[in-house]
Amino acid sequence: MSELRKERIDRPIKARTDDIYALMGYREISYLLLPRVLPIVVLLILPLIVPNLYYLRVLNIALSFAILAASWDFLANYVGLVSLGHALFFGIGAYTAGAFSAYFDLPIFVTIPLATLIGATISTALIYPTLKVRGIYFSLITLAFPLLLARLIEATDILGGTLGITDVEGFPNPWVESYLLIFSLIVVVFGLRRLLGEDLGIVLRAIKDNDLTVEASGINVNKYRAIAVFISSAIASFVGAYTAHSYMFVGLPYLNLEYSIFPIAATVVGGMSSIAGAAIGAFILVPLSEALREFGTLRIAIYSLLLMLFIAIRPEGIYMFLWRKYHQIERWVKA
Repeated sequence: MSELRKERIDRPIKARTDDIYALMGYREISYLLLPRVLPIVVLLILPLIVPNLYYLRVLNIALSFAILAASWDFLANYVGLVSLGHALFFGIGAYTAGAFSAYFDLPIFVTIPLATLIGATISTALIYPTLKVRGIYFSLITLAFPLLLARLIEATDILGGTLGITDVEGFPNPWVESYLLIFSLIVVVFGLRRLLGEDLGIVLRAIKDNDLTVEASGINVNKYRAIAVFISSAIASFVGAYTAHSYMFVGLPYLNLEYSIFPIAATVVGGMSSIAGAAIGAFILVPLSEALREFGTLRIAIYSLLLMLFIAIRPEGIYMFLWRKYHQIERWVKA
């Protein structure tokens, strides 16, 4: 009797779909569409099946952090700019939207786009002089920006000072709030993934791999880095503007370190260099954080231990693990 051994085949669909006619089969089309369509369907259904407004609020927080984490993943893992100051982008967007709403009485559908563009422009202008700095030095400089802005607001008492900006217009109903985030997350994830396959994305990834070689070829490296910062900060500013209208308040907490560290943690848990993995990480960490709230001050300690344990067990991230398993076939064959 012959012995059996387990054989693993990676990405078997590629061997069957090199020819366009191979895609005419129902199984091949389903195989390719399932991981793209199923998450969208689940996201569209979730607001309709949550039991109450509390869980809907948790869902909205997870969606907003998922978008924020995707913007960080794009900047750090595809451009090579590891930012520890994402709270700067978030806070500028929030303060801009809050100021336009409270001081100029502009409606939401005007303040959010304005805050997205103005926040991205201001953030890019602040970050641009530091783009020549590399590695940990760039990270430390970006870490100082939100701290500096918070102290500036506190010392000068501008934009509400320590009291913040109140009387910010809220969303008309929770469904508008949720589906705005859902459609925004879909656009961000698929938009960034499509962008990375275009010429701009290829240049950005080349800069991450070897910026000196790219610069030697005659390409303005700082220009493309500035474009990447603008895209990432625009996404983060949008999330900040949304949060300002969601809570109808803007204050110094919007510049807290939480908005810089959480996107990093979500990206690590979900899987780096995947965009979608960062979003998956946010959907894991936000409900986990809420579930541990009953432990009071021990919540942070338990949360940190679970996070370290997860990273030790699955360092590649949830998304990369699922992606690998989905594209692998294991079968027993004769030795």
